[in-house]
Amino acid sequence: MYKDILLPIDIYDETLSWEKKLNLALEYSTAFNSKLHILYVVPSPQLSFVQHHFFQSSRENYKDKIIKEVKAMLKDFVAKNIPENIEVSSIVGLGSVYDCIIETSEKVNADLIVIYAHRKGLTDYLLGPNAAKVVRHSNKSVLVIRD
Repeated sequence: MYKDILLPIDIYDETLSWEKKLNLALEYSTAFNSKLHILYVVPSPQLSFVQHHFFQSSRENYKDKIIKEVKAMLKDFVAKNIPENIEVSSIVGLGSVYDCIIETSEKVNADLIVIYAHRKGLTDYLLGPNAAKVVRHSNKSVLVIRD
């Protein structure tokens, strides 16, 4: 039923991002013999005028360094958490989280996006802003995992 599954994660936050949905994505990938696409989005830096003025020359180096670091972390993540029988790709996006999720789902032709929607505090019963936007704007099926 699902040939390509997109799993956006925050590799820096195991408990709120990928711990629960990874197990479910692995079950789906195994059951349907699906390819699993793991996505981490590096938010584009929102620099003030002063930061832009002083750090413009090093900004590209900063982005390159972050992307290189995340690619290495994703490689380790896959080696530690994804069984060898599951075909997997690691993708690093840059920009707004929900835009990158939607764009990547189109690029990889995902049949399913598995996303986590837990928010602390009063918003526990609502979708987070990224999850809500993905659900509203994506033309792909979205499986929302709640705590």
